Amino acid sequence: MRKFVWLFIGIILAVVLVSALPVAAQQTYSSGPVPAQIGTAKKAFISNAGGECAPFGKAVYSSGPDTAYDEFYSAMKSWGQLTLVGAPADADLVLQIHFTCPFYFAVDNGRVDAQFRVTFIDPKTGIVLWAVTEHSQTARSKSKLDKEFDKSMVALVADVKGIVQLAGSSSK
Repeated sequence: MRKFVWLFIGIILAVVLVSALPVAAQQTYSSGPVPAQIGTAKKAFISNAGGECAPFGKAVYSSGPDTAYDEFYSAMKSWGQLTLVGAPADADLVLQIHFTCPFYFAVDNGRVDAQFRVTFIDPKTGIVLWAVTEHSQTARSKSKLDKEFDKSMVALVADVKGIVQLAGSSSK
C-alpha cells in the first residue's frame, strides 16, 4: 500500500512538472528586423564571388567554378521579383554568391563541407546587410554530389526569396 501511495504522488508530481514546462518555455523573443532596403529593392546586381571546390587540387563536382553563379543568376532572373542589372552602380541591392568547399577532418577521415553563401550588400556603402548559407550534403559519387548541389541551390534560392519577401512585408 505504501508503494502505491509513493507511486501515486510521483505520478501527480510528474504531471504537474510536465504541464508547467510549456509555460516556462513560452518566452517570447523579438526578432531583429530585416533591413528595409532588401524589401524595397527593385534592381539587383548579382556578383560572382567565385567557386572554389577543389580540395587538394581534386575537383569534387562535375561542373565548373561558375556553375553556382550561373544557376543562381538564372533562378533570380526567372523569379522576376528583382530586375537584374549589369553594374552595381545601377542596383538598389547587390547579391553576392560564393560557393566553397572547405576541407575539415572528422574523427575517422577528412570531409568536404560544400556551402553556398549569398551576401546582401548595399551598393552605395558596401555594407553587408544580410547573409545566408546553405550546406550541401556529402556523397561518394560525383553524380550524387551534383544532385546534392542542385538541392542546396534550390534551398538557397528559397532562402533569398524568403528574406526579400519578409523584408518587403515588414517595410510596409
